[in-house]
Amino acid sequence: MERMPVFVRVDEYHDVLALVTTVRKKLDEAKNTLLKIHDLKNEEDHQLELWQNTLAEIEKKVDFVDHSLSEPEHF
Repeated sequence: MERMPVFVRVDEYHDVLALVTTVRKKLDEAKNTLLKIHDLKNEEDHQLELWQNTLAEIEKKVDFVDHSLSEPEHF
């Protein structure tokens, strides 16, 4: 694609530069927000994994107690 010259009035040029700066700031804010959301999601996933492991441990202990009470050893 051939590049064509673009003509902009000087007073509009400054407005365009200001607008581009504003858009870049908003993009940076959006990227930072997305990073924070990603970090929060990772922390949430980690916490859910810990809870799942804890529940699995509790379930094993309850199963052991239930099994021990259901089939007591004979002396």
